[in-house]
Amino acid sequence: MLKSWSGRLLAASSVLLIAYAPARADAPGVLWQSTSQVIMQGMPFSPRPNTVKFCAAQNSSQPPPSPPGQTCTTSNTHRDGNKVTWDTQCTGEMDMTGHGEITYDGTDKYDGEINMTAEGVTMTIKLSGVKLGECDHPIS
Repeated sequence: MLKSWSGRLLAASSVLLIAYAPARADAPGVLWQSTSQVIMQGMPFSPRPNTVKFCAAQNSSQPPPSPPGQTCTTSNTHRDGNKVTWDTQCTGEMDMTGHGEITYDGTDKYDGEINMTAEGVTMTIKLSGVKLGECDHPIS
């Protein structure tokens, strides 16, 4: 169960990044490669990092879509300079709540983490991303 549970959290963390990636004004979309890894205190193993590519819409202000089997909402989204923070709450297969923070290094790279709680277990999802270029079908 824990392996399936951590896989769903990795998917959720990747999906949460879509709405927060910066984009260039002259491109239809920005292609990002995002890596996330769940770290749980006291666990003898950490799930393997999950890497995904996604096309982010220019200047998207929509909340990210929910992970499969979950209905998630984001709130308290705030951008201050190169830092973006947000809260998220998910219901469905598993109830989860969390707070995320990403810090951008210019417009081509970011690092951050999401601190999530699900079923009484708290974990940290480490995030990193790098811009790969332009793309044609952004997710808004």
